[in-house]
Amino acid sequence: MPPTSDGAAPKVVCTVPTYNEAENILDLSRELLALGPEFEVLVIDDDSPDGTWKLVAEAAKTEPRLHLLHRTVDRGRGAAGRDGFVRALEMGADVVVEMDADFSHHPRFVPAMLARLNTVDARSGAELGLVLGSRGVSGGSDADRGALRQVITKAANLYIRLLLGVPVADCNSGFRCWRASTLRAIEVEKTFSPGPAIVQELLFKTARAGIGIAEIPIEFVDRVRGESTLTMRILLQGYTTVLKLRWMALTGRL
Repeated sequence: MPPTSDGAAPKVVCTVPTYNEAENILDLSRELLALGPEFEVLVIDDDSPDGTWKLVAEAAKTEPRLHLLHRTVDRGRGAAGRDGFVRALEMGADVVVEMDADFSHHPRFVPAMLARLNTVDARSGAELGLVLGSRGVSGGSDADRGALRQVITKAANLYIRLLLGVPVADCNSGFRCWRASTLRAIEVEKTFSPGPAIVQELLFKTARAGIGIAEIPIEFVDRVRGESTLTMRILLQGYTTVLKLRWMALTGRL
């Protein structure tokens, strides 16, 4: 992105929702902060039993660009994502990056996402407002997943594209780079999805607002350390939320 009105580099806040990511969060934060002085990291932790938030709170005492939002009520991926976006805007972010804490979304792709955000939408010629790190475009990969998991991922993306009509190959990607103006335009503080379906909700709202969306290829890898909190129940809840989003749009409530 171009410099701000005072000539400074745009402020980039990387939001990282966490639950039991003590093995990953400090390493990830260090790699993100190493990308440049304009980068800050906001960890949104849902009172992790493994003490993730304690590690971040301690590290933040000596690293002013590392921030903690410690949540103890209304916990869950959707609420954590919403609260993280709201806090990032309050911090004065020009750009907000959202990503997972387990290195499945690697910091090395962030500069390319930021560079793409500084271009225009190939279809409309309008300024881009959102860039996704995508497994579904040329050069993207999900190679270390089993064949069944890859089939499920492709089927889920087809389901979401058909139901919501979003022009995106990887609708499930939670690795995203947002202009602050986009988050304000879609009123991110009103996000209601309780779980990972926040990803689809915000994508749908962005597309409906006519804001330019682009994808760049990334290599998605399974976590090496720690355990995933994603269950089949949570996945099914997410796909039900997609139906709700479509119904709300059809009935004029979105």
